[in-house]
Amino acid sequence: MTLPSQVASVLDDPNAQVAVANPTPKGTPRHVAIIMDGNGRWAKAHGRPRTFGHKAGVEALRRTVEAAGDFGLKWLTVYAFSTENWRRPRTEIETLFGLVWLYVESDLERLVREGVRLRVIGKREGVPPDLLDLLDKSQARTAHNTKMVLTIAFNYGGQDEIVEAARALAIQAKAGQLDPADITEAALAAKLGTVGIPDPDLVIRTSGEKRLSNFLIWQSAYAELIFTDVLWPDFGRDDLGAAIDEFRRRERRYGGVQE
Repeated sequence: MTLPSQVASVLDDPNAQVAVANPTPKGTPRHVAIIMDGNGRWAKAHGRPRTFGHKAGVEALRRTVEAAGDFGLKWLTVYAFSTENWRRPRTEIETLFGLVWLYVESDLERLVREGVRLRVIGKREGVPPDLLDLLDKSQARTAHNTKMVLTIAFNYGGQDEIVEAARALAIQAKAGQLDPADITEAALAAKLGTVGIPDPDLVIRTSGEKRLSNFLIWQSAYAELIFTDVLWPDFGRDDLGAAIDEFRRRERRYGGVQE
């Protein structure tokens, strides 16, 4: 398996507009992002290898996607494989790739029936061609779905994403296509892999760790953060519901002060 180069590109069309039907229920976050953490610790606690935990994590993802639709979420983004995960043993990397394949292939028709659009963000470099082909075809197959957008951050790193966006703007400026004075937050955001998707209102991390780990770091500037001790393979409808309830109790001021 070839390690990825430092040249990044998104797995989806960066100019594609993402639309969903019907408004989000009042008090419910429009966009929830989840750092799915704790598979290895869950496996260890059950006396099984780490790969067993990753397989259980796929089941947790299925439960969570179903619950997200029931709760009326319009955008759900999950962190499936980070650019830092290449440091893990080769066998574990191959297992993670295989599980992404398994989830997408086995659940594609269900996503189509339920109106879920699949979108993938991250670097193409290093990803096996057959997996890239499956992801590309699955995104095309669900492109017109509007009930919910499920984004999988795969071979993704937030800092790298920002660097690539800045590089794209610099290339335009050097070519005389962009005045540096016109570079704004919106201009940079338009070069990110998440263009067309609203910034997350709520970021959830499982397993008790309390950090973003290079996940949507630009987009999460004003997100509410919830850290739960629940290990990802045990995460489900009740845990997502509890996080949404906690979100509803928070006051979001965006730097302002309520009168």
